[in-house]
Amino acid sequence: MDSVLVLDSLSRSFGEKRVLNELSFEVPQGEVFGFLGPNGSGKTTTMRVVFGLLTPDSGEVRYGGKRVTKDDSKHFGYMPEERGLYQKMTVEDQLVYFGRLHGLSRESAKQKTLHWLDRFGLIEQTGSKIEALSLGNQQRVQLVASLIHDPQVLILDEPFSGLDPIATASMAEVMHEIVKAGKTLIFSSHQLDLVESICEKVAIIKDGSLVAYGDVDQLTRGDDLEIELVTSTHDLRWISDIPGVEGFSERDGRVRVRLVEPQVSQDLLRGALAHGDLREFTFRKKKLSEVFLQAVASRSVSKVPSSETANSLMNAKGV
Repeated sequence: MDSVLVLDSLSRSFGEKRVLNELSFEVPQGEVFGFLGPNGSGKTTTMRVVFGLLTPDSGEVRYGGKRVTKDDSKHFGYMPEERGLYQKMTVEDQLVYFGRLHGLSRESAKQKTLHWLDRFGLIEQTGSKIEALSLGNQQRVQLVASLIHDPQVLILDEPFSGLDPIATASMAEVMHEIVKAGKTLIFSSHQLDLVESICEKVAIIKDGSLVAYGDVDQLTRGDDLEIELVTSTHDLRWISDIPGVEGFSERDGRVRVRLVEPQVSQDLLRGALAHGDLREFTFRKKKLSEVFLQAVASRSVSKVPSSETANSLMNAKGV
């Protein structure tokens, strides 16, 4: 799939502090993309460079194959973590106001407001004041404010902050609706279970450098050296007798076996079948939270981009 955004060797310093360090990755078009990192890792600075609000010391951002300028800001929408709604205004007046700030005519702003409110199930709240809405519905209105000028790329900072499970599920549905409408969605969150369930691809940065990047399925796949199995037998001593088994542990009926090499899995499978009713036998999949913690503890890139452009960028750095 084509990339809508390419970040190419971005570096940026503030005084003596280097905030971005040769940062390179690509954002595929028409997907939900996760942009992750610890606090202070450079995410906000990266977004400001993408928006054209900051100029990098070196490197560039390309949108649609061309270098980003301030004029390209109309293609981007942004929902900050600190919400900016006026509580005493009605939903419609609020959104028309934001549309006018983006240069839309009043008629066009109202038309787009009603379109997105209808799409997100808020059309009956058009005349309600913001303060009368639930937190989840306020988040939706904030999303509409980010979409009012019809951006192609929408960036959301902690969109699930403060939401209960029902509102969280509803927000996730809305995010997929945005992608179905042809937009690209980039979001940052510390709720990594949600990122894992929603995103197709993620980039993880630390101290302004890329430390992990790739498809979520690939990043969480593991290394083919750990097997999880569930069996009816309680006597597991036979596992230690298999050559190439490094060790095993059991918790809540699930047995995790560490192998010296992937080929040992065949002997382990035969042994499991011979020692009782085998109910599950799978290569262990990591959680994205594990990938995140391992990545930020390391200085090397866990996975590299699949596209030829990003691969060449990584190879040029000797990663």
